[in-house]
Amino acid sequence: MRENDMLEKDEIFSKVLRAGRRTYFFDVRATKADDYYITITESKKFTEEDGSFHFKKHKIYLYKEDFTAFSEILNEMTEYVLQHKGQEVISERHQKDFKREFAQETTDEKPTVDRSFTDINFDDI
Repeated sequence: MRENDMLEKDEIFSKVLRAGRRTYFFDVRATKADDYYITITESKKFTEEDGSFHFKKHKIYLYKEDFTAFSEILNEMTEYVLQHKGQEVISERHQKDFKREFAQETTDEKPTVDRSFTDINFDDI
């Protein structure tokens, strides 16, 4: 059997989740005995100072006998985080381009406007 034929047989079903610099690959694969298991791969992009980049990958193999316990613990952990920290993604605050939207407070203070930005319409050029 050719190598390409083996790769096609090995990968049964796939989904991709892009999440900023991280990408998650969920793959159903087949063993030599034609049983199925899941791989979850995290791929994270790193950019060097010279503009070049590389990816670091981490892979988890999940077998059928562990599906129930894995799913239960994952659900328990995600519920715990959401109950204790809510839906807001705090780490976004640390990104360079994060702009916090403030709700209008009960005070009469007007929000300050940054006048150093000029909006250019490319149709005018």
